[in-house]
Amino acid sequence: MSDLSPVAREIIAGRHADPFSYLGPHDDNGRVILRVFLPDARQVIAICANGERELDCIDAAGLFAGPLEGPCAYRLRARFGDSEVEFDDPYRFPPVLSDYDLHLLGEGNHLRLYDKLGAHPITMEGVSGVAFVVWAPNARRVSVVGDFNRWDGRRHAMRVRGNGYWEIFVPGVGAGEKYKYEIVAHSGELLPLRADPVAFGAEMRPATASVVVDINAIPRPSLAPPSVNSRDAPISIYEVHLGSWRKKGDHGEHWLTYREMAELLPAYAVEMGFTHVELLPVMEHPFDGSWGYQPTGLFAPTSRFGTPADFAYLIDSLHKAGLGVLLDWVPGHFPDDPHGLARFDGTALYEHEDPRQGRHLDWGTLIYNYGRLEVANFLLANALYWLDRYGVDGLRVDAVASMLYLDYSRPEGAWIPNKYGGRENIEAISFLRRINTEIFKHFPHATTAAEESTAWPQVSRPVDWGGLGFGYKWNMGWMHDTLDYMSKDPIYRRHHHGNILFGLHYAFSENFILPLSHDEVVHGKRSILGRMPGDEWQRYANLRAYYAFMFGHPGKKLMFMGQEFAQDSEWNHDVSLPWHLTLREPNAGVQRLVRDLNRIYRTTPALHALDCEPAGFEWLVANDADNSTFAWLRKGNSASERCVIVVNFTPQVLHDYRVPVPSTGIWREVLNSDAAVYGGSNVGNGGSVSAVTGRDGPEIRIVVPPLAALYLVPGT
Repeated sequence: MSDLSPVAREIIAGRHADPFSYLGPHDDNGRVILRVFLPDARQVIAICANGERELDCIDAAGLFAGPLEGPCAYRLRARFGDSEVEFDDPYRFPPVLSDYDLHLLGEGNHLRLYDKLGAHPITMEGVSGVAFVVWAPNARRVSVVGDFNRWDGRRHAMRVRGNGYWEIFVPGVGAGEKYKYEIVAHSGELLPLRADPVAFGAEMRPATASVVVDINAIPRPSLAPPSVNSRDAPISIYEVHLGSWRKKGDHGEHWLTYREMAELLPAYAVEMGFTHVELLPVMEHPFDGSWGYQPTGLFAPTSRFGTPADFAYLIDSLHKAGLGVLLDWVPGHFPDDPHGLARFDGTALYEHEDPRQGRHLDWGTLIYNYGRLEVANFLLANALYWLDRYGVDGLRVDAVASMLYLDYSRPEGAWIPNKYGGRENIEAISFLRRINTEIFKHFPHATTAAEESTAWPQVSRPVDWGGLGFGYKWNMGWMHDTLDYMSKDPIYRRHHHGNILFGLHYAFSENFILPLSHDEVVHGKRSILGRMPGDEWQRYANLRAYYAFMFGHPGKKLMFMGQEFAQDSEWNHDVSLPWHLTLREPNAGVQRLVRDLNRIYRTTPALHALDCEPAGFEWLVANDADNSTFAWLRKGNSASERCVIVVNFTPQVLHDYRVPVPSTGIWREVLNSDAAVYGGSNVGNGGSVSAVTGRDGPEIRIVVPPLAALYLVPGT
């Protein structure tokens, strides 16, 4: 190697930053010189239309060179030991990214970044192969490696363009190939192999390679009804963890596939009356116990349940059943697994360098640098990708509070103030506003929902009003206050009457979703049923009253799987839901109640049309703390759309209970959570009551069952 040029030495060592400047065909004083580096090759022949030319061996490591008779679309024939292979040379092909792509990427405005970055099966100059593109601006060298090149980073070193976008077209590679990126850091350190940040598929854990997917070959799912997310539409969300909703096998040891779930989940959700299914994060993640909230493959549906095409089939099946589909999306943090995004090119590329900004102390995860154009573009494109390519109807954004506050869960001195000295994360706020603006601009029928646990104002108000621009916000305060109230023995509830009243003071400040989510049934919190006091009958009665209270309360609804049939234990992601409980009458009764609540909620405009408007609600009885009883009126857009809800949170029957109503005449009892069919004591009003004129106007005098709720609507 002593006579080799420094460039040739770096090529052989796999350390050259620009292999395309040396390898492939190059003009040399009017001649075309072809250079090829094929480690372990004994002989290389260039095949052109006008003949063949054996290249000279420049170095036994596999470096060959020789003149061609002019530019041509040559192929190579190489001998390795006793075998001979013929292939196209990747170093003869033009760049993958256009100048316009580089311009948009440089601006941070490439909204369809996923059309270019990642691995794309394409045809270039009549040759089939895969175009690989990855961002690693501080790398000295980047190579794509896989089975197709024996995972040898010297064989397919990439060209760098623009602000650190490395690319190569590899002929002869196709969908299904496993690959990673081999990166040499600027310091010269060879980093652990990295999965592709924009991979559309991934190996099954614990393996971590990316998988080439022809995303354009996957049929696009059908679309949900355009009004499925409207503020005046009924929205009742069934939150599902795909790995534990149902399992198969003699001992429930195997997951259902996406296609098996497509046969069961839509039918069940429709039967139960839900309008939407929300999936806990389906993006590829290495650790089952993270439930998907620590993703490493933001563009890849997890391989646990099948292929990306199988996932698209599940979405299509849910849509064909008339259901909206929401995905949990995690732009708030990412894990530091060595194959993932952490110090991707040897530097803090996606995260902040300073751990006071770049690491969550509670979760041990890293925080995206939202102020970096390329990182914000990456996340924005990812959000749009799921709406575009898989046709989902919205994203629920996890842990928004952790994004908004620089001091989130940090002690004094462990955070860095913003440029104004405040605790607000200005870059994250700008990022969230842009995400919502672009989603509603390009997908006007989609929506977003924020899991935001603080009093940050105008989360679900438009950006041009000064809001964050989300479609909806989870009402975490309502959930905490009401579950705390329900956990009290009824004898003490009179002292906590405000827990129920307080939520109505701010119920219309946002477009709220009332969430009974997975977070409320883990980590020692017990199941929702497990929080209910009393003997078995009272526990189930309390639960039925609480669910009926929730469905009558202003706000859209969300219920985590298993709650609909009163799961008695905490959720365990490792096992299937305890479906055998539905054979027990108390649980079956709760399941029937949830089914009827969804039906009544969907078919009664008074219960959903003005869910997010103060005009849709009026207190009728708010101050009866002694009886722990509440009554209110829900209103639709017309005077005939009215529903009275009465809830008794004590185990005492209330006789001749007076409730003011807006009109005289018959009021039909359309729901009684104490009905025998639900497991109750069957105390009620025989299906209807007549309103009479009292001292303050029309009123009904009713029997209110113990630990129960009544729904009454006007009619004959």
